[in-house]
Amino acid sequence: MMGSSCTNSSVNGFYNFLNQGLSDLHHSFLSHNFMSIQFLSQVISSLQSFHSHLTVLVRKLRLPVGGKWLDEYMDESSRLWDSCHVLKSAISGMENYYNAASNIASSLDGYHYLSPEHSRQVIRAINVCQREIVGLEEENKSLLETRIQALSQCLNQNICMESKLNGFSGFRGVLYAMRSVSSLLLMILLCGLAYCWSSSCFHHHGGEHVVLGSGFMVSMAILKQKVAEEIEQPGILMFELQQAKAAMEEVKLELERGMGGGGGGGEIQEKVENMKSCFGLLRCGVENLTGQLDDFFDDIVECRKKLLDMCTQR
Repeated sequence: MMGSSCTNSSVNGFYNFLNQGLSDLHHSFLSHNFMSIQFLSQVISSLQSFHSHLTVLVRKLRLPVGGKWLDEYMDESSRLWDSCHVLKSAISGMENYYNAASNIASSLDGYHYLSPEHSRQVIRAINVCQREIVGLEEENKSLLETRIQALSQCLNQNICMESKLNGFSGFRGVLYAMRSVSSLLLMILLCGLAYCWSSSCFHHHGGEHVVLGSGFMVSMAILKQKVAEEIEQPGILMFELQQAKAAMEEVKLELERGMGGGGGGGEIQEKVENMKSCFGLLRCGVENLTGQLDDFFDDIVECRKKLLDMCTQR
């Protein structure tokens, strides 16, 4: 009985851990701009934390060596690995965009008046840069169209038999919970960093009806609803990217006004400085997110190795 009590405590503890993590994400979502880098960073941190905690739980449950539980865990960790590679591939394309934008801003430094010829050159460069980000969104859209089915396959699963959820000392239920939560978090990251079709991305998640003895499904549903309510248009939803795009468009409009006889003075420099600031934040944020994904890759490899070693040593 003591062993069973310990197992139940460990499993319930994991559900509570998921619930608290999702609650924290909900508060973070409310306190930051929609799809801000700060929020997306916390989503990645939560995903990594949930996965690490899952590995710790396995060691507590003392699962049988060579059991099917290991295959199921390996499948889930592989799905996380593949999803994060899609994310990294998507955001790596932003590098050319913010580098080109930085060069444009540098070419305008110190100018309070630009000749029509110089203005036309800069406008052409901005047009190229704007086409680049449109192209990146289309590439990301195509990437997701070819990969999203495999990444979200678990959303269509319908496990509701208590015997299945209690399999492997409750580990199967835990793994199903982890799969449901990670699918939601990955969808948020994909919408923020890669491409979002519409709020309908969040209307097809299944699984919330499954009762796992925890309130984490409620927290998951609340977060999903809040994100869906904020989605207004398709594309890459990252807040800092939208700010950078708007700042570049303002510079372009100011240059066009200048060529038409309007604008001038320090107005162009003010807008150029804003553009430099926005793209600096975008660059820093993307680099930090890339670093987080790399750390998560390392963590997945380490966790898989620990569980394999644990089975070998037994």
